[in-house]
Parts: sequence; structure tokens; C-alpha cells
Amino acid sequence: MISTPNRVKAIELINEAVNSGARRSKACAELCICDRTYRRWTRNEAALVDARTTTPREPPPNKLREQERQAILDVCIEPEYANLPPGQIVPRLADDGIYLGSESTYYRVLHDAELQHHRGRSKTPQPRSKPTSYCATAPNQVWTWDVSYLPSPIRGHYYYLYLIVDIFSRKITGWEVHDCEHGDYAATLVHKATLKEAVVKQQLVLHADNGAIQKGSTLRAKLEHLGVSSSFSRPRVSNDNPYSESLFRTCKYCPAYPQQGFESLLAAREWMSTFVNWYNNEHRHSGIKHVTPAQRHDGVDQAILDRRKELYEQAKSKNPNRWSGDTRNWQRVDEVWLNPENESHKPTCAEKMSA
Repeated sequence: MISTPNRVKAIELINEAVNSGARRSKACAELCICDRTYRRWTRNEAALVDARTTTPREPPPNKLREQERQAILDVCIEPEYANLPPGQIVPRLADDGIYLGSESTYYRVLHDAELQHHRGRSKTPQPRSKPTSYCATAPNQVWTWDVSYLPSPIRGHYYYLYLIVDIFSRKITGWEVHDCEHGDYAATLVHKATLKEAVVKQQLVLHADNGAIQKGSTLRAKLEHLGVSSSFSRPRVSNDNPYSESLFRTCKYCPAYPQQGFESLLAAREWMSTFVNWYNNEHRHSGIKHVTPAQRHDGVDQAILDRRKELYEQAKSKNPNRWSGDTRNWQRVDEVWLNPENESHKPTCAEKMSA
């Protein structure tokens, strides 16, 4: 509780800050109170007095007495019940005509006495830290990849699309379609992609989900041989691999996507070849200022964006009344983050690389 003298002092400090040009909400935040509290205090003199009572309150009537808590603990440590959870203890006592409390009461009492711990051979739940953040300032620095289903006309039968995307340029740097998931296919795909893009050792980070082939020994051995660093998402968290997930959505929501499935493995490969060519060379990607992934990957996007900016400036100079402010922002995106840290604590790419 804030005493009346402290409230008066707080009002004086806030008024002094406001008179000096500070925003009232910011001044209130410095004293850990909200602006609405300040307005209530200054509404009238009576509001400065804390009307909350300090009279000690009686414990609620349904609160367990100490002897009742001890009775529950005594039962739980008996040899007959020591290895049983409350969900087993309470019904067994009920069969014997004994009621000491509900299951939640048992759990609460055991927790307070530090007698409720993980038991059994299974591992205790482990906190999962957020994956390492990576910043790409050029192509072939950070890739992400994943495997997705491609349906066939036969229910339950699928083909498997292996897809690698460069997060800086959004270019598909490698893809294959197979009739099963296998670590050898993944290792071969990564090897082909690194050769095609002329990736040198210690240049590339490859991010993936926690699937069996992604973490399998075959692929990990290949990555170690190629000098490619591996990164993984948290289990069952698709947001840690957003670029691959977004690309799969673009693929499967394409108007030409066969809704009834692919007739054969060859048909799936032919369709994907057409899609990859369109995506890399024709599709203007909104995340990279509406240039194609190939243009950004090849480094010609800067000249394209400069021409667009010049065109918009000329249009504005000819008819300035059509613009109420600046023209469209065609500034190139120079940094692309994978799993960025909190915005207020996010380092720059230079700081990240030096660390």
C-alpha cells in the first residue's frame, strides 16, 4: 500500500516532470504507477486517503486445519499408499469409508510439503530454450529445409517433398520428390545444393525441424563432412522454422496445385519443377520488396529497387497532390533473421557475428 504522504510526494514529482515537458504516462511509469491511478489521486482530496482496510481477516471457513493437513500427509506416507498418486489414493480411501479431501487438495498439501515429485522411469519435463538466432546478410549464409507430404489419388499414400530455401533471398536452392523419407535422400540433396551454390566450409547454417531424418546420423555426418553448421527447432514448434512452413503454404495454395493428388512420382516431380522455376524466377516475393528470389540471390535487386524509387519520385514530382507523405518504401532489406530475439534486446548482425 502507498501511504498518503508518499502519494502526495508522487503527485508533486509527476507534476514537476510534466511541467518540464515530459509525458505524464512516462512520468507515472517511472514511479511504477499507471496514468489512471494518478488521475484518481488528483480527482479530490478524499482520493488521497487509502480506503482499503488493514484489519486482519479471518481465514476462510473451508481452509484446512493443521491436523487435517497432517492427516493427509500421514496417509500419503503409509507404505500402502507411498507409491500411489492422489488419483489412486482418494478412491481407495473412499472404498474404505474414509474422506480426507479431494484429489486437488491432496496435490496442494503434498506440493506444500515438497512431497510431490516426478516418479517413474520417464524423464522429467525439460524446459526448452529458444533456438539460436541467426542473421543472414547475403545469400548462402542461412538455409532452412523440411519435408512435406504430396498427396496421391490413393488415400494414405503420399510422396515426400524435400525442400531447401535460402532465408535471405527466399530462393529454393534444392528440392527433390521421393516415395519415402530417408536420410540418404536428405544427405544427397544437401550435398547437391552446396555444390550448385559453391558453398565453402563454415559458411552455411542449415536449420531444420526435429524429425528423424533431420537429426539422423546419415545427414549429420554429411553436414560435418561439408562443414555446414546444423540448427534445430524446438520439439513440436513449427514457428521455429517459419520460412520453410511459409514456402510449403505458397506451394500448396497455388491455383495450379492438383487438388486430387499427383498421379505418379514422375507427375509430382514435373509439377514441382514447374513450380520451382516460377517461384524462383517469376514470383515477386513480398518479404523482399517484391523482387524475385533469383534477382535477390544474384544481387541485382538493388538496381531494380533504385529504379522503382526513382520512378515513384518522378511521379510524385509531376503530381504532388496525390501523395500526402513519402512515396512507397523501396529500401532494400539488408538483414533477415531466423528466430530473432526480443526486439528491445536484439543485437545487430555485426554484433551477432562478432559474438
